[in-house]
Amino acid sequence: MQRTFLQRVATTSRTTRSSVVRSARLARCLSTSRPLAAPTSLHTLTEEEQMLKESVRRFAVEEVGPKVREMDENEMMDPKIIQGLFEQGLMGIETSAEHGGAEASFTSAIIAIEELARIDPSVSVLCDVHNTLVNTILRKYGTKEQRDKFLPMLAESKVGSFCLSEPASGSDAFALQSRAVQDGKDWIINGSKMWITNSYEAEIFLIFANVDPSKGYKGITCFIATKDMGIQIAKKEQKLGIRASSTCTLNFDDLKVPEENIIGGLGKGYKIAIEILNEGRIGIAAQMLGLAQGAFDKAVPYTYERKQFGQPVGTFQGMAFQIAEAATQIEAARLLTYNAARRKEEGLPFTKEAAMAKYFASVVAQKVSGSAIEWAGGVGFTRETGIEKFWRDSKIGAIYEGTSNIQLNTIAKFIQKEYS
Repeated sequence: MQRTFLQRVATTSRTTRSSVVRSARLARCLSTSRPLAAPTSLHTLTEEEQMLKESVRRFAVEEVGPKVREMDENEMMDPKIIQGLFEQGLMGIETSAEHGGAEASFTSAIIAIEELARIDPSVSVLCDVHNTLVNTILRKYGTKEQRDKFLPMLAESKVGSFCLSEPASGSDAFALQSRAVQDGKDWIINGSKMWITNSYEAEIFLIFANVDPSKGYKGITCFIATKDMGIQIAKKEQKLGIRASSTCTLNFDDLKVPEENIIGGLGKGYKIAIEILNEGRIGIAAQMLGLAQGAFDKAVPYTYERKQFGQPVGTFQGMAFQIAEAATQIEAARLLTYNAARRKEEGLPFTKEAAMAKYFASVVAQKVSGSAIEWAGGVGFTRETGIEKFWRDSKIGAIYEGTSNIQLNTIAKFIQKEYS
Protein backbone atom coordinates (compact mmCIF):
# COMPACT_ATOMS: atom_id res chain seq x y z
CA MET A 1 0.00 0.00 0.00
CA GLN A 2 1.47 3.36 -1.04
CA ARG A 3 1.89 5.92 1.75
CA THR A 4 0.74 9.55 1.33
CA PHE A 5 3.15 12.45 1.37
CA LEU A 6 2.02 13.47 4.90
CA GLN A 7 2.51 9.98 6.21
CA ARG A 8 6.04 10.02 4.85
CA VAL A 9 6.67 13.46 6.40
CA ALA A 10 5.28 12.32 9.77
CA THR A 11 7.49 9.26 9.71
CA THR A 12 10.47 11.40 8.78
CA SER A 13 9.67 13.80 11.60
CA ARG A 14 9.44 11.01 14.17
CA THR A 15 12.69 9.53 12.88
CA THR A 16 14.40 12.93 13.11
CA ARG A 17 13.19 13.45 16.70
CA SER A 18 14.38 9.95 17.63
CA SER A 19 17.75 10.65 16.05
CA VAL A 20 18.09 13.88 18.03
CA VAL A 21 17.26 12.08 21.28
CA ARG A 22 19.75 9.31 20.49
CA SER A 23 22.42 11.86 19.59
CA ALA A 24 21.85 13.70 22.87
CA ARG A 25 22.12 10.47 24.82
CA LEU A 26 25.29 9.51 22.95
CA ALA A 27 26.79 12.95 23.66
CA ARG A 28 26.07 12.52 27.37
CA CYS A 29 27.65 9.05 27.32
CA LEU A 30 30.78 10.37 25.62
CA SER A 31 31.04 13.46 27.80
CA THR A 32 33.22 12.17 30.62
CA SER A 33 35.78 13.84 32.78
CA ARG A 34 38.35 11.25 31.72
CA PRO A 35 39.89 11.26 28.23
CA LEU A 36 38.97 8.14 26.32
CA ALA A 37 41.82 5.98 25.06
CA ALA A 38 42.03 5.98 21.30
CA PRO A 39 41.26 2.56 19.80
CA THR A 40 44.26 0.82 18.27
CA SER A 41 44.76 -1.85 15.64
CA LEU A 42 45.67 -5.38 16.59
CA HIS A 43 49.10 -4.70 15.09
CA THR A 44 49.81 -2.08 17.74
CA LEU A 45 52.57 -3.38 19.99
CA THR A 46 54.05 -1.92 23.12
CA GLU A 47 57.62 -0.65 22.92
CA GLU A 48 58.81 -3.76 24.78
CA GLU A 49 56.89 -6.08 22.44
CA GLN A 50 58.32 -4.37 19.37
CA MET A 51 61.85 -4.62 20.74
CA LEU A 52 61.33 -8.30 21.50
CA LYS A 53 60.00 -8.92 18.00
CA GLU A 54 63.08 -7.36 16.43
CA SER A 55 65.43 -9.21 18.77
CA VAL A 56 63.83 -12.62 18.12
CA ARG A 57 63.83 -12.03 14.38
CA ARG A 58 67.56 -11.31 14.43
CA PHE A 59 68.26 -14.40 16.51
CA ALA A 60 66.08 -16.56 14.25
CA VAL A 61 67.66 -15.32 11.03
CA GLU A 62 71.29 -15.19 12.18
CA GLU A 63 71.52 -18.12 14.60
CA VAL A 64 68.70 -20.54 13.76
CA GLY A 65 68.56 -20.03 10.00
CA PRO A 66 71.98 -21.51 9.13
CA LYS A 67 71.21 -24.68 11.13
CA VAL A 68 67.65 -25.40 9.96
CA ARG A 69 68.43 -27.89 7.21
CA GLU A 70 71.09 -29.73 9.24
CA MET A 71 68.76 -30.10 12.23
CA ASP A 72 65.94 -31.30 9.97
CA GLU A 73 68.16 -33.87 8.26
CA ASN A 74 69.58 -35.09 11.57
CA GLU A 75 66.16 -34.99 13.28
CA MET A 76 67.85 -33.42 16.27
CA MET A 77 67.81 -29.99 17.89
CA ASP A 78 71.25 -28.39 18.05
CA PRO A 79 72.12 -27.86 21.75
CA LYS A 80 73.58 -24.46 20.85
CA ILE A 81 70.16 -23.32 19.64
CA ILE A 82 68.58 -24.35 22.94
CA GLN A 83 71.36 -22.56 24.79
CA GLY A 84 70.70 -19.51 22.62
CA LEU A 85 67.00 -19.55 23.50
CA PHE A 86 67.92 -19.41 27.19
CA GLU A 87 70.54 -16.70 26.65
CA GLN A 88 68.02 -14.60 24.72
CA GLY A 89 65.53 -14.85 27.59
CA LEU A 90 63.05 -16.74 25.43
CA MET A 91 62.49 -19.61 27.83
CA GLY A 92 60.96 -17.50 30.56
CA ILE A 93 59.09 -14.81 28.65
CA GLU A 94 56.21 -14.36 31.12
CA THR A 95 58.16 -15.59 34.14
CA SER A 96 58.76 -12.93 36.78
CA ALA A 97 62.12 -11.19 37.04
CA GLU A 98 62.30 -12.56 40.58
CA HIS A 99 62.49 -16.03 39.07
CA GLY A 100 64.93 -15.11 36.31
CA GLY A 101 62.38 -14.40 33.59
CA ALA A 102 61.63 -11.47 31.30
CA GLU A 103 58.28 -10.70 32.97
CA ALA A 104 56.81 -9.81 29.58
CA SER A 105 53.24 -10.06 28.27
CA PHE A 106 51.49 -13.14 26.90
CA THR A 107 51.42 -11.43 23.51
CA SER A 108 55.21 -11.17 23.74
CA ALA A 109 55.37 -14.96 23.96
CA ILE A 110 53.04 -15.25 20.95
CA ILE A 111 55.19 -12.83 18.96
CA ALA A 112 58.34 -14.80 19.80
CA ILE A 113 56.72 -18.08 18.74
CA GLU A 114 55.58 -16.51 15.46
CA GLU A 115 59.00 -15.05 14.67
CA LEU A 116 60.84 -18.30 15.39
CA ALA A 117 58.37 -20.24 13.20
CA ARG A 118 59.09 -17.98 10.23
CA ILE A 119 62.54 -19.56 10.18
CA ASP A 120 62.03 -22.97 11.84
CA PRO A 121 58.74 -24.26 13.30
CA SER A 122 60.69 -26.95 15.18
CA VAL A 123 62.51 -24.37 17.29
CA SER A 124 59.27 -22.46 17.63
CA VAL A 125 57.32 -25.35 19.16
CA LEU A 126 60.09 -26.11 21.65
CA CYS A 127 59.84 -22.52 22.87
CA ASP A 128 56.04 -22.59 22.70
CA VAL A 129 55.41 -25.70 24.80
CA HIS A 130 58.04 -24.64 27.32
CA ASN A 131 56.46 -21.20 27.78
CA THR A 132 52.71 -21.50 27.23
CA LEU A 133 52.24 -24.90 28.89
CA VAL A 134 55.02 -25.76 31.34
CA ASN A 135 55.93 -22.31 32.67
CA THR A 136 52.32 -21.17 32.75
CA ILE A 137 51.15 -24.14 34.80
CA LEU A 138 53.83 -23.51 37.40
CA ARG A 139 53.13 -19.79 37.48
CA LYS A 140 49.36 -20.17 37.80
CA TYR A 141 48.97 -23.32 39.88
CA GLY A 142 52.29 -23.96 41.58
CA THR A 143 52.91 -23.27 45.26
CA LYS A 144 55.44 -20.61 46.21
CA GLU A 145 57.95 -23.35 46.99
CA GLN A 146 57.38 -24.97 43.60
CA ARG A 147 57.69 -21.64 41.77
CA ASP A 148 60.85 -20.71 43.65
CA LYS A 149 62.42 -24.09 42.93
CA PHE A 150 61.49 -24.78 39.31
CA LEU A 151 60.82 -21.47 37.52
CA PRO A 152 64.43 -20.21 37.77
CA MET A 153 65.70 -23.49 36.29
CA LEU A 154 63.13 -23.33 33.48
CA ALA A 155 64.07 -19.73 32.72
CA GLU A 156 67.81 -20.26 32.72
CA SER A 157 68.87 -23.78 31.78
CA LYS A 158 66.37 -26.67 31.84
CA VAL A 159 63.82 -27.55 29.15
CA GLY A 160 60.29 -28.46 30.27
CA SER A 161 57.87 -31.03 28.87
CA PHE A 162 54.08 -31.40 29.17
CA CYS A 163 53.02 -35.05 29.47
CA LEU A 164 49.31 -35.64 28.87
CA SER A 165 48.69 -37.79 25.75
CA GLU A 166 48.73 -41.59 25.89
CA PRO A 167 48.19 -44.46 23.43
CA ALA A 168 44.46 -44.62 24.32
CA SER A 169 43.91 -40.94 25.07
CA GLY A 170 44.63 -38.49 22.30
CA SER A 171 41.67 -36.19 21.63
CA ASP A 172 39.90 -37.91 24.56
CA ALA A 173 42.70 -36.80 26.87
CA PHE A 174 40.84 -37.65 30.07
CA ALA A 175 40.72 -41.36 29.21
CA LEU A 176 44.35 -41.56 30.31
CA GLN A 177 45.50 -44.80 31.96
CA SER A 178 48.60 -43.69 33.90
CA ARG A 179 48.11 -44.32 37.60
CA ALA A 180 49.57 -42.75 40.75
CA VAL A 181 49.40 -44.57 44.09
CA GLN A 182 50.33 -42.98 47.41
CA ASP A 183 53.22 -44.49 49.34
CA GLY A 184 53.72 -42.53 52.54
CA LYS A 185 54.86 -39.05 51.56
CA ASP A 186 55.54 -40.12 47.99
CA TRP A 187 53.43 -41.06 44.97
CA ILE A 188 54.36 -43.96 42.70
CA ILE A 189 53.49 -43.43 39.04
CA ASN A 190 53.15 -46.24 36.52
CA GLY A 191 52.13 -45.90 32.90
CA SER A 192 53.30 -44.42 29.61
CA LYS A 193 52.90 -41.29 27.52
CA MET A 194 53.07 -40.86 23.76
CA TRP A 195 53.79 -37.99 21.35
CA ILE A 196 55.43 -35.92 24.09
CA THR A 197 57.05 -32.76 22.75
CA ASN A 198 60.48 -31.67 24.09
CA SER A 199 60.81 -34.95 25.98
CA TYR A 200 64.25 -35.89 24.59
CA GLU A 201 65.86 -32.63 25.76
CA ALA A 202 63.67 -32.00 28.81
CA GLU A 203 64.80 -32.30 32.41
CA ILE A 204 61.55 -31.17 34.02
CA PHE A 205 58.28 -32.98 33.25
CA LEU A 206 54.68 -32.22 34.14
CA ILE A 207 52.98 -35.62 34.28
CA PHE A 208 49.22 -36.18 34.42
CA ALA A 209 48.15 -39.39 36.16
CA ASN A 210 44.95 -40.62 37.83
CA VAL A 211 45.09 -41.09 41.61
CA ASP A 212 41.55 -42.49 41.86
CA PRO A 213 40.10 -44.13 38.72
CA SER A 214 36.72 -44.53 40.47
CA LYS A 215 36.31 -40.76 40.21
CA GLY A 216 37.00 -40.74 36.47
CA TYR A 217 38.58 -37.55 35.19
CA LYS A 218 38.20 -35.98 38.65
CA GLY A 219 41.00 -38.23 39.84
CA ILE A 220 43.51 -36.80 37.36
CA THR A 221 46.39 -35.04 39.09
CA CYS A 222 49.42 -33.12 37.80
CA PHE A 223 52.87 -34.04 39.15
CA ILE A 224 56.27 -32.38 38.70
CA ALA A 225 59.02 -34.88 37.98
CA THR A 226 62.65 -34.53 36.97
CA LYS A 227 64.51 -36.75 34.54
CA ASP A 228 66.86 -38.05 37.21
CA MET A 229 63.91 -39.58 39.09
CA GLY A 230 63.92 -42.35 36.50
CA ILE A 231 61.85 -41.22 33.52
CA GLN A 232 62.54 -43.56 30.62
CA ILE A 233 62.52 -42.54 26.96
CA ALA A 234 61.21 -45.65 25.23
CA LYS A 235 61.14 -44.36 21.65
CA LYS A 236 61.98 -41.20 19.74
CA GLU A 237 59.53 -40.82 16.86
CA GLN A 238 60.62 -40.30 13.25
CA LYS A 239 58.18 -37.78 11.83
CA LEU A 240 57.04 -36.20 8.58
CA GLY A 241 57.68 -32.67 9.84
CA ILE A 242 59.06 -30.61 12.74
CA ARG A 243 61.78 -33.26 12.76
CA ALA A 244 64.21 -31.34 14.96
CA SER A 245 61.54 -31.10 17.65
CA SER A 246 61.69 -34.26 19.74
CA THR A 247 58.54 -36.35 20.11
CA CYS A 248 58.94 -39.39 22.33
CA THR A 249 57.19 -42.23 24.11
CA LEU A 250 57.87 -42.16 27.85
CA ASN A 251 57.59 -45.01 30.33
CA PHE A 252 57.08 -44.68 34.07
CA ASP A 253 57.94 -47.81 36.05
CA ASP A 254 57.42 -47.17 39.76
CA LEU A 255 58.41 -43.54 39.28
CA LYS A 256 58.62 -42.06 42.78
CA VAL A 257 57.52 -38.43 43.07
CA PRO A 258 57.43 -36.57 46.42
CA GLU A 259 54.07 -35.34 47.66
CA GLU A 260 55.21 -31.71 47.53
CA ASN A 261 55.49 -32.06 43.74
CA ILE A 262 51.72 -32.21 43.23
CA ILE A 263 50.52 -29.11 41.37
CA GLY A 264 47.17 -27.53 42.19
CA GLY A 265 46.01 -30.28 44.54
CA LEU A 266 44.75 -33.85 44.15
CA GLY A 267 42.21 -34.33 41.39
CA LYS A 268 42.77 -30.87 39.87
CA GLY A 269 44.75 -32.06 36.87
CA TYR A 270 41.79 -32.12 34.49
CA LYS A 271 40.98 -28.47 35.29
CA ILE A 272 44.61 -27.46 34.80
CA ALA A 273 44.84 -29.30 31.47
CA ILE A 274 41.64 -27.79 30.07
CA GLU A 275 42.53 -24.24 31.01
CA ILE A 276 46.15 -24.42 29.94
CA LEU A 277 45.44 -25.99 26.55
CA ASN A 278 43.19 -23.06 25.70
CA GLU A 279 46.23 -20.80 26.07
CA GLY A 280 48.47 -23.31 24.32
CA ARG A 281 46.25 -23.26 21.26
CA ILE A 282 47.02 -19.59 20.75
CA GLY A 283 50.68 -20.58 20.77
CA ILE A 284 50.11 -23.20 18.07
CA ALA A 285 48.15 -20.63 16.06
CA ALA A 286 51.19 -18.34 16.28
CA GLN A 287 53.46 -21.16 15.17
CA MET A 288 51.27 -21.91 12.14
CA LEU A 289 51.00 -18.20 11.38
CA GLY A 290 54.77 -17.79 11.41
CA LEU A 291 55.16 -20.91 9.29
CA ALA A 292 52.78 -19.57 6.63
CA GLN A 293 54.60 -16.24 6.60
CA GLY A 294 57.96 -17.97 6.34
CA ALA A 295 56.88 -20.03 3.32
CA PHE A 296 55.39 -16.91 1.73
CA ASP A 297 58.59 -14.93 2.34
CA LYS A 298 60.73 -17.60 0.69
CA ALA A 299 58.57 -18.26 -2.36
CA VAL A 300 57.18 -14.89 -3.42
CA PRO A 301 60.51 -13.12 -4.18
CA TYR A 302 61.42 -16.04 -6.45
CA THR A 303 58.25 -15.53 -8.50
CA TYR A 304 59.42 -12.02 -9.37
CA GLU A 305 62.93 -13.21 -10.26
CA ARG A 306 62.01 -16.14 -12.49
CA LYS A 307 60.83 -15.15 -15.95
CA GLN A 308 58.79 -17.11 -18.44
CA PHE A 309 57.29 -15.83 -21.69
CA GLY A 310 59.17 -12.58 -21.19
CA GLN A 311 57.84 -11.60 -17.76
CA PRO A 312 58.19 -12.58 -14.08
CA VAL A 313 55.91 -15.52 -13.33
CA GLY A 314 54.53 -13.71 -10.27
CA THR A 315 53.05 -10.99 -12.47
CA PHE A 316 50.80 -13.35 -14.41
CA GLN A 317 47.25 -12.80 -13.21
CA GLY A 318 46.69 -16.42 -12.24
CA MET A 319 49.67 -16.45 -9.89
CA ALA A 320 49.29 -12.84 -8.76
CA PHE A 321 45.77 -13.58 -7.55
CA GLN A 322 46.96 -16.67 -5.67
CA ILE A 323 49.65 -14.60 -3.94
CA ALA A 324 47.15 -11.88 -3.05
CA GLU A 325 44.73 -14.44 -1.62
CA ALA A 326 47.48 -16.05 0.45
CA ALA A 327 48.56 -12.68 1.84
CA THR A 328 44.96 -11.97 2.83
CA GLN A 329 44.62 -15.33 4.56
CA ILE A 330 47.86 -14.82 6.48
CA GLU A 331 46.68 -11.42 7.65
CA ALA A 332 43.32 -12.86 8.74
CA ALA A 333 45.11 -15.60 10.69
CA ARG A 334 47.34 -13.01 12.34
CA LEU A 335 44.37 -10.91 13.44
CA LEU A 336 42.57 -13.96 14.86
CA THR A 337 45.72 -14.96 16.75
CA TYR A 338 46.51 -11.50 18.11
CA ASN A 339 42.88 -10.98 19.09
CA ALA A 340 42.83 -14.21 21.10
CA ALA A 341 46.11 -13.24 22.78
CA ARG A 342 44.91 -9.77 23.74
CA ARG A 343 41.60 -11.13 25.06
CA LYS A 344 43.51 -13.55 27.25
CA GLU A 345 45.66 -10.68 28.57
CA GLU A 346 42.59 -8.54 29.27
CA GLY A 347 40.90 -11.28 31.28
CA LEU A 348 38.12 -11.70 28.71
CA PRO A 349 36.73 -15.09 27.62
CA PHE A 350 38.97 -16.43 24.86
CA THR A 351 38.29 -20.16 24.48
CA LYS A 352 36.26 -19.74 21.28
CA GLU A 353 38.69 -17.20 19.87
CA ALA A 354 41.66 -19.48 20.64
CA ALA A 355 39.95 -22.37 18.86
CA MET A 356 39.18 -20.17 15.85
CA ALA A 357 42.77 -18.92 15.69
CA LYS A 358 44.31 -22.38 15.91
CA TYR A 359 41.90 -23.91 13.40
CA PHE A 360 42.20 -21.15 10.83
CA ALA A 361 45.96 -20.66 11.18
CA SER A 362 46.47 -24.41 10.69
CA VAL A 363 44.38 -24.37 7.52
CA VAL A 364 46.22 -21.33 6.19
CA ALA A 365 49.62 -22.82 7.01
CA GLN A 366 48.91 -25.94 4.98
CA LYS A 367 47.41 -24.04 2.08
CA VAL A 368 50.05 -21.32 1.81
CA SER A 369 53.03 -23.64 2.27
CA GLY A 370 51.60 -26.01 -0.34
CA SER A 371 51.01 -23.16 -2.77
CA ALA A 372 54.51 -21.80 -2.11
CA ILE A 373 56.02 -25.04 -3.41
CA GLU A 374 54.01 -24.68 -6.61
CA TRP A 375 54.89 -21.00 -7.03
CA ALA A 376 58.58 -21.95 -7.00
CA GLY A 377 58.01 -24.87 -9.37
CA GLY A 378 60.65 -27.61 -9.51
CA VAL A 379 62.98 -25.63 -7.26
CA GLY A 380 60.31 -25.49 -4.59
CA PHE A 381 60.06 -29.27 -4.62
CA THR A 382 63.73 -29.66 -3.74
CA ARG A 383 65.14 -29.50 -0.22
CA GLU A 384 67.61 -26.82 -1.21
CA THR A 385 65.18 -23.93 -0.86
CA GLY A 386 63.61 -25.10 2.40
CA ILE A 387 60.12 -24.34 1.12
CA GLU A 388 59.05 -27.99 1.11
CA LYS A 389 59.99 -28.22 4.80
CA PHE A 390 57.36 -25.63 5.69
CA TRP A 391 54.70 -27.81 4.07
CA ARG A 392 55.89 -30.90 5.93
CA ASP A 393 55.91 -28.95 9.18
CA SER A 394 52.45 -27.53 8.56
CA LYS A 395 50.65 -30.88 8.78
CA ILE A 396 51.05 -31.12 12.56
CA GLY A 397 49.04 -27.93 13.09
CA ALA A 398 45.79 -29.79 12.43
CA ILE A 399 46.73 -32.50 14.94
CA TYR A 400 48.43 -31.45 18.16
CA GLU A 401 46.98 -29.54 21.10
CA GLY A 402 43.53 -30.38 19.78
CA THR A 403 42.78 -31.56 16.24
CA SER A 404 41.00 -29.29 13.78
CA ASN A 405 37.79 -31.24 14.37
CA ILE A 406 38.10 -30.65 18.11
CA GLN A 407 38.49 -26.91 17.43
CA LEU A 408 35.44 -26.88 15.17
CA ASN A 409 33.47 -28.77 17.81
CA THR A 410 34.45 -26.18 20.43
CA ILE A 411 33.44 -23.30 18.16
CA ALA A 412 30.14 -25.01 17.28
CA LYS A 413 29.23 -25.41 20.96
CA PHE A 414 29.68 -21.68 21.55
CA ILE A 415 27.51 -20.88 18.53
CA GLN A 416 24.82 -23.30 19.68
CA LYS A 417 24.82 -21.78 23.14
CA GLU A 418 24.53 -18.27 21.74
CA TYR A 419 21.78 -18.92 19.19
CA SER A 420 19.70 -21.79 20.57
